[in-house]
Amino acid sequence: MCLVVLSAGASEREKVLGFGGVFFKAEDPKALALWYEEHLGVKQTPKTYEEQPWVQAGGTTVFGVFNNKTKYFGADNQQFMFNFRVGDLDAMVQQLREAGIEVDVDPETYPNGRFARLADPEGNPIQLWQELTPVTD
Repeated sequence: MCLVVLSAGASEREKVLGFGGVFFKAEDPKALALWYEEHLGVKQTPKTYEEQPWVQAGGTTVFGVFNNKTKYFGADNQQFMFNFRVGDLDAMVQQLREAGIEVDVDPETYPNGRFARLADPEGNPIQLWQELTPVTD
């Protein structure tokens, strides 16, 4: 009889808990950070350790890596796209449109939810996603 003993380190690998931040370059970082705060509610980076940073609601996060030839992000030079979960897609779209922001709502409802697309003032693509609430009996 052969008994194999695995150490805790061999059977369970450490993994990340989630995103601790998203960092990217902008032509006008201050104006763009303010735009995200005003229109999407993403608080700007705190200036002191006493200030509370943006805390996102827990939920699904998809980490999707696409082929570099994809047209899914829009322009060929786009290297990333933000996907934000929203509670009420229709209300968010209305709010953005009232602020003069162009938003395209996908008319189809998919098994995982509803989607809309827009771009920030520097042309970075943004997708809004309202997850479907699972139906329970």
